[in-house]
Amino acid sequence: MGVSTHVVELSTEGNADMLDITGAVASTVTDSGFKNGTVTVFCPSATSGLTTIEYESGCLSDLRRLFDEIAVEDRHYAHNARWGDGNGHSHVRAALLGPSLTIPFVDGWLTLGTWQQVIFVDFDNRRRQRRLVAQVMGE
Repeated sequence: MGVSTHVVELSTEGNADMLDITGAVASTVTDSGFKNGTVTVFCPSATSGLTTIEYESGCLSDLRRLFDEIAVEDRHYAHNARWGDGNGHSHVRAALLGPSLTIPFVDGWLTLGTWQQVIFVDFDNRRRQRRLVAQVMGE
């Protein structure tokens, strides 16, 4: 069993910007040289998260709307009162989604479903440069 660690660089627009990173994750598996194992992707950020979804405009719109309904941007957040940066909703949304995702791979291929892509969601209220850590464990 071996471990291979990779960095995935992203530029985002913020405000629930959703990026399909399936290809980048698959590349980390290929670059690792392992045939079977797992890849864990982690975003070291308190205002972004990872999940899987069908990456098509309707699903993406539905997911954005859900977060708009659950963690409304213009409600009072104690974080905003303390720091004044206006991104309290971003922290709450990211906490609901979660910062990491683990996917098994077999014969070098991610075991995703036909309509399942890996997406990164940046909830912050401004553009950001993000660095994800992808760690591949396998043989």
